[in-house]
Amino acid sequence: MNFVTRDEVYRVYWELAANRQRIFFRRFNGEQPPWSSDPILNEYKFCSTYRASDRVSQFLIQHVIYDGVSRGPEETAFRILLFKIFNRIETWQYLDAQFEGIRYRRFDYARCADLLERYQRKGNPIYSNAYMSCATKAYGFDQKHRNHLALIRAMNHDDAIGAKVCTAKSLQDVFLLLRAYPLIGNFMAYQLAIDLNYSEITNFSEDDFTIAGPGAERGIKKCFMDLRGHTLSDAILWMTDNQEGELDRLGIEFPTLWGRRLHAIDCQGLFCETDKYSRVRFPELKSNRTRIKARFLPASDPIDYFYPPKWGINHRLGRTRSRCAVKSLDYRRNER
Repeated sequence: MNFVTRDEVYRVYWELAANRQRIFFRRFNGEQPPWSSDPILNEYKFCSTYRASDRVSQFLIQHVIYDGVSRGPEETAFRILLFKIFNRIETWQYLDAQFEGIRYRRFDYARCADLLERYQRKGNPIYSNAYMSCATKAYGFDQKHRNHLALIRAMNHDDAIGAKVCTAKSLQDVFLLLRAYPLIGNFMAYQLAIDLNYSEITNFSEDDFTIAGPGAERGIKKCFMDLRGHTLSDAILWMTDNQEGELDRLGIEFPTLWGRRLHAIDCQGLFCETDKYSRVRFPELKSNRTRIKARFLPASDPIDYFYPPKWGINHRLGRTRSRCAVKSLDYRRNER
C-alpha cells in the first residue's frame, strides 16, 4: 500500500470491525449487556460490521426476498425496489397489510400513494433516516413519496427492470442501469445493486465494484492523509483485498461471519462507522459532522438471522429455518 495512513485512526478502523462483530456474536448467543468494554460502542448506535446483519437488511432478506414464495425476476425486483425506496420496515408492513400482500401484477400505485399520505397524516414517518432519498419533483408531484412511486412504476411496470437486471454482466452494469433513472444518485444506485444481488436474480461478486458514500468518504479521509492519486473506491477495495494481512499485522483477532470474509460493501460501511466513531474518539479531526446523533437502545425483539442461501452459511447458524428450503431459480432460463 502506498497510501499515507493516519495510523491511530487506521487501527481503529480494524478494531471497530472486530469489536462490533464481537458484539454481534454476544447478542446472537443471548449474552446480557454490556456487550463491549468500549464505552463509545456501549453508548452510541453503530451499524453491524456486515451490512447484511443489520435489522433492515435482515427484514429485506427474510420478508421481502426469501419469504418462502418463489417469484419471477420482475416481481422480485419490484418488491426489493419498493421496499428500499422507503427503507423502513414499518412502511412495508403497513402497505403489506393494506394490500393483503404486495404483488407486482396490477399493483395500484395511486392507492399506495393515498395510503402513504394517510399514514403520514397520522404522524408516522414513511422513510428511514439511514440515508437520504433524493426529493426533487422529477415526475411532477409535489409530494416526495408520489415522485418515488412514479419512479418505481417507471422502473418496474414500464421498463421491466427485473428482466434487464437478469441480463447484466456485472454488478457495475446493475449499478449503471439503476443510475440512469431520475432520483437515484451514485450511492443509492450502489446500495440498490447490492440489495438486488442478495436475491437469486443476480449473483455477482460484491468485490468487483464499489462506491463510497458521503460517510465513507469522511472516514477514508480520517484514516488516510494521502491516497497518492488513488480513488476512494481504490481505498475500499484495497482494504477488502488485504483484510487478513492487515488484521494479522495489527494483531487484531477478527470473528468472521461464519467464515464469510468482509466484502467491499462491508468495508465501505466500516469507513462510515469509523467516521462516526472518530467524532468522539478523535474530535480534533474536523468534518461537516461533529457528533453521533443516535444513541444505542437495544431492540425489544431479537433477530432470527438468515442470509442469502447462495452464501452457504445458514447451516452454520445452529438453527433450522424453513426458509432455507426456498428453491433457487435460474431466472436467466426461466423468464416469463
